[in-house]
Amino acid sequence: MNQGFRCKEFFVAHDLCAMKVSTDSLLLGAWLRLPASAPSLRLLDIGCGSGLLSLMLAQRLAAAQMQYQIDAVEIDSMAAMQAGQNVQASPWAPQIQVIQADILTYATADHHVAAYQLLVSNPPYFENSLKSEESRRAQARHTDSLPLGSLLQVSARLATASASLALVLPASVAETLVPEALQQGWHLQRLCRVSEREGKAARLWLMQLNREPGPCESNELLIRDAQGQYSQAYRRLLADFYLKF
Repeated sequence: MNQGFRCKEFFVAHDLCAMKVSTDSLLLGAWLRLPASAPSLRLLDIGCGSGLLSLMLAQRLAAAQMQYQIDAVEIDSMAAMQAGQNVQASPWAPQIQVIQADILTYATADHHVAAYQLLVSNPPYFENSLKSEESRRAQARHTDSLPLGSLLQVSARLATASASLALVLPASVAETLVPEALQQGWHLQRLCRVSEREGKAARLWLMQLNREPGPCESNELLIRDAQGQYSQAYRRLLADFYLKF
């Protein structure tokens, strides 16, 4: 069997991907709020990697008996190929299309403009730091290939008037992104600060931005409790996906 990660309803092979399945994406896929029911939902996974986020969303949408189509865009050809294989091996293959493309080029196609009600991404986030010698891993981890400002602009172009954009980022990066997002018409709607364990500063921010202004819902999540065990909140959040929960 390929190297990968087994969820309750699907398997994600990631041996061909520069970036492997991570807790960051698992958290985002389980935490983000799905759009309200509509006749047809279109969702976009930006930089889909192995396809994990798309598969998590498909599982949730199918469970909610919602009609949907997910477009999963990935610039790296090997990762896109593996994402396609993961999708084809899943129960939701007809609803997910993997597209090997640069999202910046993809966004210039007129038929994609204002098409998506939900956009999701675990984007590259390292800036001005020592880069990996392996170019594919560097591309997946560093913002040179997709600056966060460009991600916000591209997402705005591809989003409907009431769409939301869900992201996971290191806390230090996320703090600087919020004011820039506001300048581009993205309003922080939901925020979850994630800490590894009690007493530790938040390592990650899970964010859901919306094109429409409104109050921000904020909370915190501990991955492990004081005894080093997975917290009950973390277990509840990932109960539909983790085999061990």
